[in-house]
Amino acid sequence: MSAFADILQAMPPIARVVLMLGLVSAAGVALGHVKIRGVGLGIGGVLFSGIAGGHIAKQAGVAFNPEMMDFIRDFGLILFVYTIGIQVGPGFFAALRRSGLALNALALLMVVSSILLTALLVSSGVVSLGSSLGVFAGAVTNAPALAATQQVLKEVGADAAVMALPGLAFAVTYPFGIAGNLLAMAAVRILFRIDPEEEAERFEASRRAEVSTLETMDVAVRNPALAGRALGAITLQGGLMCDAGVVASRLLRDGTLCVPHGDTCLATGDVLHLVGPRPRLEEMRALLGHEFERPLTTKGTDLKWERIVVTSNRVLGKSIAALNLQEAHDVVVSRVNRSGVELVPNAALKLQFGDILTVIGKPDSLAAVAQIFGNSSRRLQQVEMIPLFLGIALGAALGAIPIFLPGMPAPLRLGLAGGPLIVALILGRIGHVGPLVWFMPPAANLALREIGIVLFLAVLGIASGDRFVDTLASGAGWPWMLWGVVVTLVPLLLTGLVARGMMKLNFLTICGVLAGAQTNPPGLAYANALVASEAPALAYATVYPLAMCLRILGPQILVLLLW
Repeated sequence: MSAFADILQAMPPIARVVLMLGLVSAAGVALGHVKIRGVGLGIGGVLFSGIAGGHIAKQAGVAFNPEMMDFIRDFGLILFVYTIGIQVGPGFFAALRRSGLALNALALLMVVSSILLTALLVSSGVVSLGSSLGVFAGAVTNAPALAATQQVLKEVGADAAVMALPGLAFAVTYPFGIAGNLLAMAAVRILFRIDPEEEAERFEASRRAEVSTLETMDVAVRNPALAGRALGAITLQGGLMCDAGVVASRLLRDGTLCVPHGDTCLATGDVLHLVGPRPRLEEMRALLGHEFERPLTTKGTDLKWERIVVTSNRVLGKSIAALNLQEAHDVVVSRVNRSGVELVPNAALKLQFGDILTVIGKPDSLAAVAQIFGNSSRRLQQVEMIPLFLGIALGAALGAIPIFLPGMPAPLRLGLAGGPLIVALILGRIGHVGPLVWFMPPAANLALREIGIVLFLAVLGIASGDRFVDTLASGAGWPWMLWGVVVTLVPLLLTGLVARGMMKLNFLTICGVLAGAQTNPPGLAYANALVASEAPALAYATVYPLAMCLRILGPQILVLLLW
């Protein structure tokens, strides 16, 4: 031990921090992989590894530059929440409209129950007010709530002894605040015998059900009233055929297969290959004639189909109609795949970076259209660094803007967690601004996210480790830890039981609510590690803003009630 301490002391301050973070992070990730009966700490293992590393460093008399550690912690948090926002931004606002009220009601239940529990501890004389404020902030893993606690106590004239209590109680209760979130998720999973893989499949199925599933149908024109009618003039109950979500991608006439245009006049005996939702296809069949007896394929013809990826900045934000592909290149777009969901390529659909288009036409035309859209697989794997750092800068600026509320002694701020998250959600939804593309390759997004949360937890653990063991050894910290367990687990389990038992919500969505309502990034990381799905991140982002504001208001409410 002394030899290791001597090595650390001899190293430059930056190298010392890097070495310690590297060792703690590696040990914590390895610890997180250990599972007992299928349950493990996941990314939370880094926190406990950091606590052990911080305690060992203190015993050896090794200190770390606090400003450097604070920067690494905060930058890791920024990377984590920003990449989450970019990932879920395209689907966030739709999820907010669909289920935002219900999920935020659950977050409100969780926050209010934790405030009431803390108030009960103080009013019953079990814990002092100063200690209870630290227990509240640590049990819900919310550092801004601790900062708000210090500000509120200062405003009401608390003495130095009371001012010191919240920080100590926070350090003792924080580790279980993180672990309790993971335990609550595991408890809900075990109690209801949930398979995360099945829940992920259910979520994807429900998300796709919101968009009509595209099918194909070959229909022979037998209605004489349509002879000579332009294809683009055919109307269904939803309006013109193209506006109703039906695309004619191929036309067979006199044994020749070609690409139909809006001004193509129909003739009796024509066969159309139609793409669209099943109800619309049935309506088209009833209008045109009957289903053709054999599939209308491009094999053996001069027509081909190809999947083309949108990677060119010149077409981003433009509608398919504005590109005039049928007239200019004699091709038709039959499908658009966006983030795994197939969309009808109606005239008003605006293209986003990464859209996958199914295009039908002659080979030369397809090659020309591919150049227009970009179709660069290499660019799909590149991280756009300028938008990345601009987004982080905008997030930091937004997080620093003061929000003044009546009755509050100090303004609220979204901070370095809320600001980058909200900016990333907006930028992810916008997709691009001029030449700046906010799309991030999934592999790069995941790598940055994991690096961010590991650094955040490692620094938190090291910072807590030097006080954690001493506080427990003195005996003063044990009651705080015990009541912290109560304030952590009761709201989590209550919310989880209501969400699953009464509301029948998807388990992965529940995990996102539990992590978001506790403003707990490690909880989200744990949920993401269970199975590959956007469900936890969408729910987390949906409830996070409200939960963060209420967590910061919590100490003010408690002081007003109990001082």
